[in-house]
Amino acid sequence: MTIIAEEVLLLAYSEAEGRQLVSSAELDAALGGSLLAELAVNGRIDLADKKVTVLDPTPLGEEELDATLARIAAEPKERKPDWWVHRLHSAKLRKRLLSGLAERGVLGEEQRKILSVFPSTRYPERDPSVEQGVRERVEAVLAGADPDERTAVLIAVLHAAKIDRKAFPGASKERIKEITEGNWAGDAVAKTIAAVNAAIMSAVVAGAVAGSIAASG
Repeated sequence: MTIIAEEVLLLAYSEAEGRQLVSSAELDAALGGSLLAELAVNGRIDLADKKVTVLDPTPLGEEELDATLARIAAEPKERKPDWWVHRLHSAKLRKRLLSGLAERGVLGEEQRKILSVFPSTRYPERDPSVEQGVRERVEAVLAGADPDERTAVLIAVLHAAKIDRKAFPGASKERIKEITEGNWAGDAVAKTIAAVNAAIMSAVVAGAVAGSIAASG
């Protein structure tokens, strides 16, 4: 069983070469948002009223989700979703998730050097059935099937980080908008999607600005 953040990763990397399809700023923000969204879908946190509130601190039995839930519960004051996405997303989170998929045989992990100097790691697929299952689920919804909560959240996260354009280039923009802006699954899920989308977009913009400043300096 994969978590939403892992599904985002599988769709955000090319199958053969194991390269990212989007920038690290976009991908890392999507991963942080995915953790929040999955905790909300599982009833552990609430994202209403522009604050992240712990509803149930009981662990789910998944390392990344449980660590995130414990971190939120330990925070002395309630924070906004974008505050949490900024703090949860990082290259370290991406690396842990990729290594976890590699350990389970879903991805490979190949070390190499660019220009014989700069170290680089690629993550080509080893077990394509896992991503294929995720892709088929998303494609069915994009084609008109009613989505479950997790699939709707996954599509919303992909859209917020602009991964949908790369992973599903032929997808209907109208259908994606319908999924990300509708309240077909109830008010709670709609609020979760809206809050996570806004938080991811904020983190992506902040990452792009920081990168621009670093480049110009």
